Amino acid sequence: MRVATFLACFVGAAVGCLHGRDATIPASGTQYWFPQPVDHFGGNNATWQQQYFVNATFYKPGGPIYIQTPGEQPLVTRYVDGTHPTELAQKTNALVVAIEHRFFGQSNPIPDLSGSSLQYLTIENTLEDFASFVRSAKSHPSDVFRTAVSKNAKVVFFGGSYSGNVAAWMRAKYPRLIQGAWASSAMLYGRLDYYQFDQGFGRHLQALGCAEKFSQAIEAVDDVLVSGSAADVVALQAKFGVPQLTPQDTAGLLSGLSTFYSMTHVSTVKDFVNDNVCSFFSNSSLTPIDAYARVIKAVVSSTGMTEQSLRQMGDTSYGLDNYAIDQPGRSWYYMGCTWFGNWQTAPPSSSGLSRYRSQLVDLSYFEPNCQRKFGSNVAIPVDVSAYNAKWFNTLRGVSNIYYTSGSLDIWRDATVATSTGNLLPNWPSSPVFTIDGATHVQDLGAKQLNDLASVTKARNIGDALVAKWIK
Repeated sequence: MRVATFLACFVGAAVGCLHGRDATIPASGTQYWFPQPVDHFGGNNATWQQQYFVNATFYKPGGPIYIQTPGEQPLVTRYVDGTHPTELAQKTNALVVAIEHRFFGQSNPIPDLSGSSLQYLTIENTLEDFASFVRSAKSHPSDVFRTAVSKNAKVVFFGGSYSGNVAAWMRAKYPRLIQGAWASSAMLYGRLDYYQFDQGFGRHLQALGCAEKFSQAIEAVDDVLVSGSAADVVALQAKFGVPQLTPQDTAGLLSGLSTFYSMTHVSTVKDFVNDNVCSFFSNSSLTPIDAYARVIKAVVSSTGMTEQSLRQMGDTSYGLDNYAIDQPGRSWYYMGCTWFGNWQTAPPSSSGLSRYRSQLVDLSYFEPNCQRKFGSNVAIPVDVSAYNAKWFNTLRGVSNIYYTSGSLDIWRDATVATSTGNLLPNWPSSPVFTIDGATHVQDLGAKQLNDLASVTKARNIGDALVAKWIK
């Protein structure tokens, strides 16, 4: 989770930033601030300012309100002018709003990210932030939107990846405020060891024919990192062009870099995983470990990473006491430690599953940093059973939620639509749809000329549901 979060701004996990904005949608977004209490439930009544953007380009009186949040990323205008909800707003005369999540970007209840401050980063506070915003928007729309919006306007919440969690929870917890939710690739089900992350990546590699060689490369790397001499480890690090870190930190760094393209979107003409991963393994002149080294070096080169940034990503002791704001990886790590786990580990040897990351990347790579970063008050391990009992089960029987997930999505087995079956019933008022051949949150990205037919179908289903919700 550490490395994957660091890379997320490159990949554009929530809206597919590698697939530009629909040229028919004008760039339009106005920045505003909304006052919120630090703690909605009485612990700290001080207030802070939550950032939000509004796009009223297509709004007409009587139209609905479409809300998004970037979740674990800073807010940018793309969320109101570069996603599918904005395209849908053009057809339905909607107002589009994007609200930054507490403790991300410029929206900080307390101006540091220490453990004592992050105690206010709870699911309850997060949802109440958005609910408070909607209540104010309905009672005083001109003050919130700076435009005349009906107090009876229907509200639909859209979200992809963790933001999809927020969308679904908002519908479940505040059904009178939120008429419907579109939850794309929402990783709603918590797991302590989320080794299924790499199995999703493996499905993609298998479809492209390079999974076996990729797995062989991982085995070869582990032969060195687990059993090799200190000199062997240094030679391996030089071969891959990464800093000299501990074997475990090196394993974690390589795992994160090698799955860099796993959330990029697949089209009828482009597959980044094929072009930037499998293409090296299909070169018969390269051994699996040489191909793996080429993958890592290509990612480093394409992203412009330096030795310092690689060390920052890979060294688990880096920045433990850096409490500065606007570190999305730090806030997200706290959520993993205290909410849902989902640590991206290698599968247990007893599972018989192929490995696409080092066996050294286990819970011991992630969990100790919970207390090292945030203090001894953070319990280890996180109680994912309690999380699921409260926050997954709250979705049972809730209507007007549309759950989608790509068949090649690395987060698929944390969503409702897992690779082994749906975790919630697929019923008409809250359907579950698996997008064949797609990866992460493809349906909420802006339409592209070469979109997969399955992505277009997912959007059409969702658009029809939204049309019912806003009647």
